[in-house]
Amino acid sequence: MHQITTSKIELQTISEILSANKKLTLSDDAKNNITRCREYLNKKMASQKGPIYGINTGFGSLCNVVIPDEDLEKLQQNLVMSHACGTGDEVPQEIVKLMLLLKIQALSYGRSAVQLQTVERLVDFFNNDIYPVVYQQGSLGASGDLSPLAHMSLPLLGLGEVFYNGKKQAAADVLKQLNLKPITLRSKEGLALLNGTQFMSAYGVWCLLQTRKLSVSADVIGAISLDAFDGRIDPFKPHIHAIRPHKGQIKTAENMRKLLEGSEIINRKKEHVQDPYSFRCIPQVHGASKDAIEYVENVFLTEINSVTDNPTVFPDEDEIISGGNFHGQPLALALDFLAIALSELGSISERRTYQLISGTRGLPAFLVAKPGLNSGFMIPQYTAASIASQNKQLCSPASVDSIVSSNGQEDHVSMGANAATKCYKVVENLQRILAIEIFNATQALQFRRPLKSSSVIEKVITDYRKLVPFVDEDKIMYTQIDQSVQFLKQTDFVF
Repeated sequence: MHQITTSKIELQTISEILSANKKLTLSDDAKNNITRCREYLNKKMASQKGPIYGINTGFGSLCNVVIPDEDLEKLQQNLVMSHACGTGDEVPQEIVKLMLLLKIQALSYGRSAVQLQTVERLVDFFNNDIYPVVYQQGSLGASGDLSPLAHMSLPLLGLGEVFYNGKKQAAADVLKQLNLKPITLRSKEGLALLNGTQFMSAYGVWCLLQTRKLSVSADVIGAISLDAFDGRIDPFKPHIHAIRPHKGQIKTAENMRKLLEGSEIINRKKEHVQDPYSFRCIPQVHGASKDAIEYVENVFLTEINSVTDNPTVFPDEDEIISGGNFHGQPLALALDFLAIALSELGSISERRTYQLISGTRGLPAFLVAKPGLNSGFMIPQYTAASIASQNKQLCSPASVDSIVSSNGQEDHVSMGANAATKCYKVVENLQRILAIEIFNATQALQFRRPLKSSSVIEKVITDYRKLVPFVDEDKIMYTQIDQSVQFLKQTDFVF
């Protein structure tokens, strides 16, 4: 069980919640914050008859239209229904689960004036694995993720669809099965649910959780490739990095030294003076990506511990402020940066794969004993090149774009949602590129026998060979690539 509090939630905590399938509960402080803010708004509305944006007015460019008190609940329901305009592919359930978690966290700070029962229903959805059907396309990433969050919120009202017990069902039917009544939204609640950055944030958090693992995998697989290529250890010695002390560069060189310590191959005399950049510059390239990832983590840690709906309610200050905390620009820039950093890990990985099949350094062409009769590992490199190229195309930044919406009221948007879905694809692609590299690298290392690599690398190869055998002659390759992907997904490299 994880208790939602008003204290900071960390990425590691989120990872533990997801991996252990923990349930959520609201702390007393969170409940008190939520209730106190709602009670303040109720009193404020009873004493003030003037317009308050989003509470007794229309939305966006309709902000000057005042809504009668008797229509305020209808206003909120209309908002959720009218904004559920998503289309395209469905958002993966693992992302929707994160959206629920992050929305619960944001509402718990008591600045959104929602009912306690509304937040508790979101908790019910999370705990019972009820995942609203949300669509990938429709958010501009400013005014929040309006469309995807509307789809996430529809089932609270008994509308829309959800995934439950492994199948897509009408939300109304699932609520009946669980004896749950639809929520009747009160003033401001629809806007509190729809405004916010939880679509972008959920994608970003997922990408970062995968990225932690992939960054380590890139170092491990790069070390295997370096030894298989009969590379030199000199570029990884500590003093060369001490004179250019980028944090990620230093860490990567340290990792490579640890991974290759005790290798008979790396320690033998070399005939060549230096290695190609894809090997020699692993610390500089992998390290730059590490530094970028750290920056992006800091951006998202701030975001997921923030209040991002609008207007924002401050009971102590007796103010309701209409601002712009929903604007996704910090996330859009960070997601574009993360996609570029990950694409570069894939780009240099594909180059190492190419070098391994090139028929140099005593390795057979395409890593088979009888090239010609066998094409060997010729085409897996094509696949890696294709994916690496797609990543480059996906790295065209979304954050530099903006299209005016809402009759000019929302005249600059972040396009962070597009940055988020692109980054998700880059992460998946990187995993496949690295899987192809380890497929090639372990094959190449076999041609260095009877020499052995380090104990760490030999353990990785032993584990890998339980899923993917050595290739003696041509066979259908896509199954081995798929098994290599599965190996990376299920393996936590420790060294």
